[in-house]
Amino acid sequence: MLEGLAHTSPKVRDADLLQRMSDAKGLAAEFTYRQCVIEQERRDHLATLPVGSRRRAELRKQMEEQGAAQREQLRHIHSVLAICSLPYTAQPLHVREWQRKQGKMSLMVTAGKLISPEHGEWVDQPLPYGSRARLLLLHTCSEAIRQGSPVVDIEDSLSGFIRGMGFAVTGGKHGTLNSFKQQINALAACSMRIGVWDGAHAKTVHTQPFSAIDVWFPTNPDQKMLWPSTVTFSQEFYTTLTKHALPVNVQAVRVFANSPRKLDMLFWLGYRLNNLNKPLTISWDALKEQWGSNYTRANNFRRDFASEIKEIKEVFPKLPVKVTEHGCVVSPGTSEVLAIPTKYKKT
Repeated sequence: MLEGLAHTSPKVRDADLLQRMSDAKGLAAEFTYRQCVIEQERRDHLATLPVGSRRRAELRKQMEEQGAAQREQLRHIHSVLAICSLPYTAQPLHVREWQRKQGKMSLMVTAGKLISPEHGEWVDQPLPYGSRARLLLLHTCSEAIRQGSPVVDIEDSLSGFIRGMGFAVTGGKHGTLNSFKQQINALAACSMRIGVWDGAHAKTVHTQPFSAIDVWFPTNPDQKMLWPSTVTFSQEFYTTLTKHALPVNVQAVRVFANSPRKLDMLFWLGYRLNNLNKPLTISWDALKEQWGSNYTRANNFRRDFASEIKEIKEVFPKLPVKVTEHGCVVSPGTSEVLAIPTKYKKT
């Protein structure tokens, strides 16, 4: 009855689906045809969506089919960096400090200097910012965990990492290599103060992510900028990283790689889900203090925050997060709702 349908059906056009129908025999042919029609309709619908929506829909389907991530699909970031965030936009070079609070914890980042190998002069580095800085922290923390060493080779691994995040590897002043290099310089030079308090006493920890940076100048004058070939995590930072590394699904990171705030939300939700025993309500004022520093109008922040949570839930529909008129409610959950196997959980 379905003989020749693979070549004549107007509802199926993609070559792989036509081949699947052509290969189906006997009683399986009709079932295969119906499945191919459904898949063609799904693909046609995806083609009408904006790029971001299409990527989220494709990842959701992939995760539904594959389940939780395998070990090779996991990356790690320090839990402190998942709680308190870096700037979202570039700060002027004269701005040397950045501070953010989350609950009863505060992170202060101080910009630093790197010494030039050309003339031995100290060169001011800006504060790290944006999605590039966050992705690089994720990359270097993951490499340190994977290799079991505080020394991370940047030069050899950067291009592959950039490609893995969905960016083209391009040179020149405005290329991706240059923008990532600027952020690794900023991270290599900065220092961090982490403060916690409980109303009765307070504690401040002063640390640097990296204690040693092997810096060189490229020989090409068009790309003459400080560029670390290796970075060494400070022993204090590395030790706490090995104890408090937060696993992250790299496929989700890739989908949200262009949005520093969505990356922050993804990291933060991963931390919160594993550290709650009852629902947590965060007010709009607290949310704006953490994630809305570049907003002048509270209503605009609320609109965009709700939209970004919605986009994350498009990928992770079981995420126990709800936006209300009072703020955001996060309920206890397991790491599986973020496609992370429970056996890999670290807190």
